[in-house]
Amino acid sequence: MGPKQIAMVVLAAVAAIGLVIIVIAGAVAVLPRENRYVVGAQPGDSAPPTAPASTPSTPSTPDPSSTSSATAKPTPPKLDLPSPVLAAASPRVVPDKAAVAARIRAVKVKGMNGSYSGSVVEVGTGKVLYAHNATRGYIPASTMKLLTSTAALSILGPEHTFKTSVVTPKRGQIILVGGGDPYLARSARADYPKRATIGGLARATASRLKHDKIKKVSLGYDSSLFKGPAWNPRWPAFYGDQVSRTSALWVDEGRVGTGSPGPRYRDPAKQAAAAFSAALSKQGITVTATRRATAPKSAPVVARVSSMPLERIVEHLLMVSDNDAAEVVFRQAAIGAGRPGSIAEANKVVRSELTQLGIWDPGMATNDGSGLARETKVPADAMVKMFRLAAGEKHPELRAVITGLSVAGVEGSLKRRYFDDRSVPARGVVRGKTGTLNKVRSLAGFVRTKDGSLLAFAFLINKPKNEYAAMVWLDRVTTSISTCGCR
Repeated sequence: MGPKQIAMVVLAAVAAIGLVIIVIAGAVAVLPRENRYVVGAQPGDSAPPTAPASTPSTPSTPDPSSTSSATAKPTPPKLDLPSPVLAAASPRVVPDKAAVAARIRAVKVKGMNGSYSGSVVEVGTGKVLYAHNATRGYIPASTMKLLTSTAALSILGPEHTFKTSVVTPKRGQIILVGGGDPYLARSARADYPKRATIGGLARATASRLKHDKIKKVSLGYDSSLFKGPAWNPRWPAFYGDQVSRTSALWVDEGRVGTGSPGPRYRDPAKQAAAAFSAALSKQGITVTATRRATAPKSAPVVARVSSMPLERIVEHLLMVSDNDAAEVVFRQAAIGAGRPGSIAEANKVVRSELTQLGIWDPGMATNDGSGLARETKVPADAMVKMFRLAAGEKHPELRAVITGLSVAGVEGSLKRRYFDDRSVPARGVVRGKTGTLNKVRSLAGFVRTKDGSLLAFAFLINKPKNEYAAMVWLDRVTTSISTCGCR
C-alpha cells in the first residue's frame, strides 16, 4: 500500500470517529426532552433521596401517632402537560320553555300570516319547549320524505340493497329484470354516491354470453316488481316535470336529461331496455328484438348489479329532495313488509310501521312517499318524535334521516338559504329538510343552541300570504333558536 493510500485510510478513520462523537453528543443533548413527561425527569425535579447506610442500632418502638416514612411512597411530581386546546364540554342544560317560546314569538316577518304547526323539543329529555298546533295535521310537502325514509329504514335496514338482474329462460333469450334501484344510471359518474350502471351490467352480461359462445340474443324487460298505477292519481298532470312515472326499472330516474325539473320518459322501463340493448351492442352482442316480458322465477341469473345501500339512498334523496327516489323507496317499504309494491299498500305499510315506532299521530294522513300530494297531512309533533327516535341509542338503523339533512347555507336544499343579516348566524349550525309546494313552506331538523342544547324542530306553514316571507320566517325562527341562551 503506497503512502497516498495509507493517508486516505487514516483520514477516513478520523472522519468516522468524529461522526460517532457528534451522534453521541446529540443523543445526550436530546435525552432530557425525550423524557419530559416521565415522572422524575422534569427540569428542577430532584432525585429521590438515597437511603442512609445502615448502622447497628437498638430497635426502637415506633410512635403510634407518627406515619412511617420508610414505607410511604414519594408523591409523584406534577406533570408539565400542555394547556387544553378545546374548552371542556358543558353539562346538559335544558332550555327554559318560556324563553324559547318568547324567542319564536318575537320573530316577525311581514306577509307571514299563514297558519302553521310548530314543535320544538329537547332531544335528550324529550321536553317540549314549544308547541303551536303541534298535533294538527298540515300539508308537509317534501318533509314527508323524512317519514317515508324512516319507515323504509326500519323495515329493510340501512344496509339493504336493490338488485337489477339479467336472467336467461333459454339459450339465446335474456330478460332485464328491474329490482327497484332508484339510482340505476346509464353510465358511471364522478359524483358521490357511486351508482350501479346499465353499462356495467351490459359488460358483465356480454362476458358471460361470450363465455357460452352466444353472440346474438332477444331481449325482454320486466318491471313487474311494482304494482298498480305508475302515476299517483293525487298528483296534478302539471307535476310531470317534477316526478317520473314510478318504475321498478329505469335509468337516470326516467329523466330525459339528468336534472329536475325537466322532461321525463313516458315509459321508463322501455327506455332502460333500449339503453341496455345499446350497451350490449357496444360489447359485441347483437340484440335481435326487444319486448316487455315476465321473467320466470326459475330462470338462471346471467349477471347482476346492486344499488348503493339504503342508508346512502336515503341520505342522497333527503339532501337533494328527490321526489323520484322517495316514491321508489315508498314502494320498497311495502315489498319489504311482504306486501305488493303499490301506492295503496305502501300507504298502509308506512302507517303501520310509524305506528309501531310510536310516531304516527291521529292527525296524520299519507298519500305518497315524496309529499307531492296535497291530501297528505302531518303534524309537527310527529316530525320531532321521529327525530328523537332517529337520534336515540335504540334505533341506530334510522340514523340516515339525520345524516341526510342539509346544513344551512352549505349544501343541499339549504345551500341558498339563511342569507340575510338576521339568519346568517345559523349557517353551518342548523340542519334541516325543506318542503315546498304552492302555498306551503316547511322546515324540520336539528339545531345546536348557543348554550349547547340539542333541539329538534318542525314548522309546517300552510296558506301564507306571501310564500317568500314564510321562507324568511322559517330561516329567522330557527336562527333565533340556534342563538338562544335560554336557560
